[in-house]
Amino acid sequence: MSDIKGKYKKILEDLENNIKNPEDLIYAKEKFMELTLIFMDIIDRLTILTDARIKEIEDRQEEINNKISNVQSMVDEIEGDIYEEDDNYEFEIVCPYCNYEFTTDIADEEKEEIKCPKCNNIIELDWNSEEEYSCDGNCSHCHGEEVAEEEQEYETKKENKNEENDNEDEDM
Repeated sequence: MSDIKGKYKKILEDLENNIKNPEDLIYAKEKFMELTLIFMDIIDRLTILTDARIKEIEDRQEEINNKISNVQSMVDEIEGDIYEEDDNYEFEIVCPYCNYEFTTDIADEEKEEIKCPKCNNIIELDWNSEEEYSCDGNCSHCHGEEVAEEEQEYETKKENKNEENDNEDEDM
């Protein structure tokens, strides 16, 4: 700013040194002041516009930061759901007494039995069992697949027996 003041004073001194008529000097100084005020007004307007634009950019940046924060919160929640360190496991159990199917959280595999919420019978849990669960084909897990397999075996045996009977009839 001091550099501008120095240049301003230098211009006024040049006008005083080069204009010998006092009326012309006053006129030149007035016009120079008008020109200076015009430039100052332009600079003020540009400053106001720049400040308004900067404020608008800051507001938008704040909105973007809020959106990013919201997205980060959602990502953190999803990440927590995916990688939660909960030791509770949810199991589907079919009661062998009443065929009631229910879901339960079991904290650890040390639990050896659970109570059926429908018939209140105690169901023994076998965590290390390698045996296949056998049912009549009506449970939701096999969807009748075992019954279908048994029916197919029965049909195959029946066909084989019919073929044997046909062969015996031909031999006679």
